[in-house]
Amino acid sequence: MSDPTQRFSSRVENYINYRPGYPPEVVAFLREKCGLAESSVVADLGSGTGILAEIFLQNGNRVFGVEPNDDMREAGERLLAQYDRFTSITGTAESTTLEDRSVDFVTAGQAFHWFNRAVARKEFARILRPQGWVVLIWNERQTVSTPFLSAYEHLLHTYSTDYAAIDHRNIDLKVIESFFNPDTFSRQTFNNKQVFDLDGLKGRLLSSSYTPEPGHPDYQPMLDKLAAIYKEYQVAGKVDFLYDTNVYCGHLTERTTDG
Repeated sequence: MSDPTQRFSSRVENYINYRPGYPPEVVAFLREKCGLAESSVVADLGSGTGILAEIFLQNGNRVFGVEPNDDMREAGERLLAQYDRFTSITGTAESTTLEDRSVDFVTAGQAFHWFNRAVARKEFARILRPQGWVVLIWNERQTVSTPFLSAYEHLLHTYSTDYAAIDHRNIDLKVIESFFNPDTFSRQTFNNKQVFDLDGLKGRLLSSSYTPEPGHPDYQPMLDKLAAIYKEYQVAGKVDFLYDTNVYCGHLTERTTDG
């Protein structure tokens, strides 16, 4: 799909039900490292169904959720309707519609790899208040730490449509260093985990934008292989998805020229 903002339109329910949240230690770390307070205003870019936005809303923050995909944004509005400090915005990381110097934190959870980094950086610098923070977060699924996870990773490489091309691991430390340059950034890693039965495992697989959907010739063979992997590695009807939740945070110095 050429337009990345539309990739998840058909996967919203699986995304809601089967994508991991973020460990509570993330907020504690941001309080200590970045001075996150209840009064901090957060712009969550690529906010999707609101998974990351919610941890800040639970902290008492005012949160602007900026999301270009109509289906994902509407799901987020529905799921976060109980929070009166949440504002949903139709926009992108490159064009948020927010006012200059209006937020203390710009966050992106599982989304930064979709952004046009050069354009988004200028937008982040524009909307951040002086000494504001950029926080980039990924739940990075472990790929070789267990036989099950190794088999799952092999399944993705076998059946996915463009997994290798759009994998967020393509955003390595050099890319992040370049984005924050000339400033530096801090990195912290936390453990995270999901436990699935077969139905949950199927939902988790189908929440990914790079997996075949019904009608694709690889769709059923992929599910058959998934069931075989599950049967081989399940323990008491469950398999473990293990993640490293990586948090990168730093300031941005607004650049006068591209670089």
